[in-house]
Amino acid sequence: MTDDSYLKINRANWDARADVHVGPDGYRLDAFDDPEWISDVVAFDRPRLGDLTGLDAVHLQCHIGTDTVSLARLGARMAGLDLSPRALAHARTFAARAGVDVEFVESDVYGAVEALGPARFDLVYTGIGAICWLPDIDRWARTVAALLRPGGRLFIRDGHPVLNSLAAVVVGNEYAERDQQPDMTAPGGMSPALEFPYYTQPEYRVWCEETSYAGSTPVASPVSVEWNHSIGEILTAVLSAGLTIDTFVEHDSVPWDALPGMMTLGDDGEYRLSDRPERLPASFTLIATRPASDI
Repeated sequence: MTDDSYLKINRANWDARADVHVGPDGYRLDAFDDPEWISDVVAFDRPRLGDLTGLDAVHLQCHIGTDTVSLARLGARMAGLDLSPRALAHARTFAARAGVDVEFVESDVYGAVEALGPARFDLVYTGIGAICWLPDIDRWARTVAALLRPGGRLFIRDGHPVLNSLAAVVVGNEYAERDQQPDMTAPGGMSPALEFPYYTQPEYRVWCEETSYAGSTPVASPVSVEWNHSIGEILTAVLSAGLTIDTFVEHDSVPWDALPGMMTLGDDGEYRLSDRPERLPASFTLIATRPASDI
């Protein structure tokens, strides 16, 4: 995929999703009326984020800004970047309501350095469910490195590429005779199966989802396109961009119902496989540093 047609498709999709996500059954925006409240996503990340007080930070693919505002409440001076003008309009309204000062900038990720300036940030944060919308993981990593000051950190938690390779399939009755069986939600039961590419492919994968992961209102522009990137491709891209990997952790949970009918919501706001969750790496956290000696 060499052209930018994917941007137009995904921009329309995320414009439409943003309107759904600020609806009454979308994101829990009212919770932020409590000045101490932070999003479940950032609460999950908090033990690994460290002290953010006084850091200049940017949230790439910030959407409507719930995680961006949460990071600001932890002490960072925040900028948020997103390709969707509708999402950013909602983000500015939301941040003002929350009483948090955030610089929101419209740009796709690959234009971030031009939009924000090079070597400007102590922290580049990328939240859950983001890099699948990007065709070139190497270019993403180079962009991150260019945004960071020497000594600055990348923090990303995202859906695991194994999870992104899965689809729910109906299995035969013989499966139910085994000692360990899946959550039975259809005749014969359902089970996750590797159905989609694990490695980055030249062409995008097309989805048409009439509803979003938050909110029940139909999405006006339901088509989106994405790519999967393997763990090896992600790690190699980060290293090739000149960053040093400090932490890499895989988690058995993800903050959305990625496999409907086969996952259970926990008290921490995370979904895990109902049957033997230890089978699935559902998300990962990667922390990397631009060396202080890098000029």
